[in-house]
This record gives sequence, C-alpha cells and structure tokens, in this order.
Amino acid sequence: MGLEDLSNEISNIISRVSKSVVAIFTVSYTYDFLLNPVPIRGAGSGFAVSKDLVVTNNHVVSGSNEITVVTADGGKSRGYVLSSAPWKDLALIRVEERLEPLQLGDSSSIKVGELVFAVGNPLGLWAGPTVTMGVVSAIGRTISASPELILEDLIQTDAAINPGNSGGPLVNIRGEAVGVTTAIVPFAQGIGFAIPIDDVKVFLEHIRKYGKALRAWIGIYVADVTPELARAYKLPVNQGVIIVNVLRGSPADEVGLRPSDIIVEVDGVAIKNSKELRRVTERAIDKGFIGIRVLRGLRELKLDVPLLID
Repeated sequence: MGLEDLSNEISNIISRVSKSVVAIFTVSYTYDFLLNPVPIRGAGSGFAVSKDLVVTNNHVVSGSNEITVVTADGGKSRGYVLSSAPWKDLALIRVEERLEPLQLGDSSSIKVGELVFAVGNPLGLWAGPTVTMGVVSAIGRTISASPELILEDLIQTDAAINPGNSGGPLVNIRGEAVGVTTAIVPFAQGIGFAIPIDDVKVFLEHIRKYGKALRAWIGIYVADVTPELARAYKLPVNQGVIIVNVLRGSPADEVGLRPSDIIVEVDGVAIKNSKELRRVTERAIDKGFIGIRVLRGLRELKLDVPLLID
C-alpha cells in the first residue's frame, strides 16, 4: 500500500469514527453575593457505545445541572447521567438522539509505538469532531489527577490532547476505541493520557449487571514486584505485588495481612502486577471474597479475604 492509499484509508477510518463522537456542553450554577444564580459553562467530548448511551469522563459532567450532547451532524439532545465511577473518571450518559456506536478494541494488546488518533471537541469549539495523530508513548502509567484521584494503568500518548478533548476516544489504526482521553500534563509537550478501553468494558458490564458502577477492594496499597526490586531487597520472587500499607479496620487488616507481604496468586490466577490484582478482584464481586496466596518471608499463607464493595 502506497502512502496515498494509506492516507486515504486513515481518512476513511476517521470519517467513520467521527460519526460516533459527540460534544458535551454542561451548565452548573453557583451564586453571587446577592444570591443571584451564576451559570458556569463547561465542554468536553464523548463517544457512543450504543444507540442511546455515551461514555465520557466523570469530571466532564460531575456537578452539572444541565447536559447538552451534540452529534457530528449537529443534532442536539439533553443528556442524563446514568452512572459514574469517579475513581476511574468515567461516566455513562443516556441521550435522546439516536447514535452510531463506536467499536471497542482491546487495550491489553496495545503496544508502545502503535499509531493512535485522539478524536474530540478541543477548546469547546464545535464544528464536528477534530482529530490529532500520535503514537502510544508508554503504557501502565499512574498519575495523580487531583489530590483525591489517582488514575492507574493509563495509556500515554503524544497525540495532541487539548481542553475539551476529555472524554473522547483514543482510536487505533483499525478505528477501534482503545482508550478514553482523560488528562494532559500542564506545561509539558506531547504528554497526554487515556483510560484503557478494557476498564471501560468492566465499567459498562457492572452497570449492565448491577445497575451501577461498583468498586471492589480489600484495603491495601501495593507496589509491583520487579526483578530490580527483588534484587535490591532480596525478595523471594521476581513478580507479584508487595503490600505497602494496610488500612486499619479493612478486610485485609482483619484477616491479618501486613506490609511487606507479597501477593503472588488470587483465586488460582498468578498475579504479576497491581493491574492483574485489580482485575481479578473486580471479577470476584459476585462471590464477595478472594482467595489469596501470600509470601511472608519464608512462609506461605493462604487466606480468604472479604471484599468491600461500593
């Protein structure tokens, strides 16, 4: 395939993707010193996952009194937050306009250097979606989006992401959504982040099964065990997660887990990193507990740990 053919193919893919991308305009109200309402307007992006449902960032719609969704062809609809997961910065909006759902890809297979496109509504200037191109710069990134919010396992890209792009899709060369753009680093050149689409799939599945987004946890903070960490601290394994802190009164505390314990297996699944621990824990929501295998020095422990679900 020549460069012209490749260019035409990319153009066709983006044209198809853009039909599923929407602009989101919000209004919230505060009051001046005379108690007169003062509107505060915001803008973001989103994309259709069904004919009447849109995924976006929670921070785009959180606290809004009014939500207006505008499609690529100019159609307007009121939006209503169906469910949200603030800890993942995700929200699901129901709309009245009929939409074309975007195909969801597989973020677990994404590779550094892969070509990606950010499609959205930059700066709130809506005249149809705009697109920027870049590559996947890194995977598995963790950032502090705010003092209260730490986002894990993010995709880092150098595709330009501007204010207003938040909530739009990050798509691959096949036109599949592999992420939801969520944050940029101020004053940095070419550093943007996206929530992996596999996290979005879990979010949607929880809403389908339980009627709302759920979070399952046991009350621990962990770090990934790497070969370098294992050599430095003479750990007995080269992979797993090591407990850094245990919250007092949590299920982990009640069953006797301690800092420096290394979790190597959960429900029969070998745990290589914190991402796998989180995913296996989320899959155990129906059961209500996880069975873990822990290394404590030269001892091996097997414990059933109840889940806190909210």
